[in-house]
Amino acid sequence: QVQLEESGGGLVQAGDSLRLSCTASGRTFRTAAMGWFRQAPGKEREFVAGLRWSGGGPSYADSVTGRFTISRHNAGNTVYLQMNSLKPEDTAIYYCAYKGLGRSDWGPWGQGTQVTVSS
Repeated sequence: QVQLEESGGGLVQAGDSLRLSCTASGRTFRTAAMGWFRQAPGKEREFVAGLRWSGGGPSYADSVTGRFTISRHNAGNTVYLQMNSLKPEDTAIYYCAYKGLGRSDWGPWGQGTQVTVSS
């Protein structure tokens, strides 16, 4: 079993920055990737950013490219999501996600952390 613990989030103004953190613990020796998703009120959960342990660079949703950066701490099991130039439309619950080797789907998920951007 893999457990995810998130931190960060909060209420900020448009143009501000925030950093989210997520640490995976447990049976993490078969990690393929970690990433971030978000879900705004009344909308479906959407992919934000992902990072594969095997390399190849990060991937981002078009809506956050150039503003958000996903990174990994010292080849460990902690990933960050640095969010700059935040916009009101970035308001959502942000979920950390884990993908194991050989899996096509994401899971397990973190508990979610609220990010609210005021205009």
